[in-house]
Amino acid sequence: MGAAAPADAQSSLFPGKFFISTALEALETKTAMVGTLARRYLQRAAMAGIIVGVLYAAYFTVVAAFGQVAVGEQSLRGIGKLVGASLFGWALVFIYYSKSELLTSNMMIVSIGGYHKKVGPARALRLLTLCYVGNALGGLLMAVLYKFSTLISGSVLVEMQHSVDAKLAYVTSGPAGWSDLFVRAVLCNLMINLAMLLVYNGIIKDDLTRSLVMVVSVLIFAFLGLEHSVANTVLFTIVGLVSGINVVAAAGNIAIALLGNFVGGGLLIGLYYAYVNDDRAYLKGRGTSVGS
Repeated sequence: MGAAAPADAQSSLFPGKFFISTALEALETKTAMVGTLARRYLQRAAMAGIIVGVLYAAYFTVVAAFGQVAVGEQSLRGIGKLVGASLFGWALVFIYYSKSELLTSNMMIVSIGGYHKKVGPARALRLLTLCYVGNALGGLLMAVLYKFSTLISGSVLVEMQHSVDAKLAYVTSGPAGWSDLFVRAVLCNLMINLAMLLVYNGIIKDDLTRSLVMVVSVLIFAFLGLEHSVANTVLFTIVGLVSGINVVAAAGNIAIALLGNFVGGGLLIGLYYAYVNDDRAYLKGRGTSVGS
């Protein structure tokens, strides 16, 4: 009985230790793959891009369908955005359970690993770069497929183009637009990785609740118009192949979104929770030996 008390106290002081250990275990697998199984890692990342490409097209199709329904002088486009965002939320669920690799959640993983000195800057950058390249290749595949179909046409293409125009306007409107885009990107990955924290923390036991957590996090970012670097890359690639795009402005959007996503997921979730759940100084103060 007496021996359990310190462990219980430690658990109450650092309730996120299980989350950190789970993230570090995931990091070990990822870093091993990018070292000797880079091609397979790229394939897993590409599948995430494919999933985003399919579900994002479904989102815009739903918005377009509701937008064509009028009640009096008002369309149901707003309701369509809510329904479409709920549908798009399943993209994260599909990515998680298919063991695919998504850049934005890996930003959190490598930040935790960096804090605990489990991965160096070079290996972390390699992991994130390969993941982004894979995500983009998956999106490119979907864009090519859409190019040779009628799935992205008519009102669906109009909705996609409207979204692209709004995203590029952040870049072309100057510093005020850049800061707006950056904040939206920070909040976007904050929500994504907050969901992954709840999935990884061991408290939620059933798959249904885990799925709902992920769906709601993506619903919030899609409905509010937050900025996700991978989703934007896929959207820009699809619209660019179908009808053309301002490549320079698109690249600027992606660059700012990447930075904001890293702050939101890597720093505000990954680094923050790695620090607040670091019990090494506590154990040292109690005279308990601490491993590396």
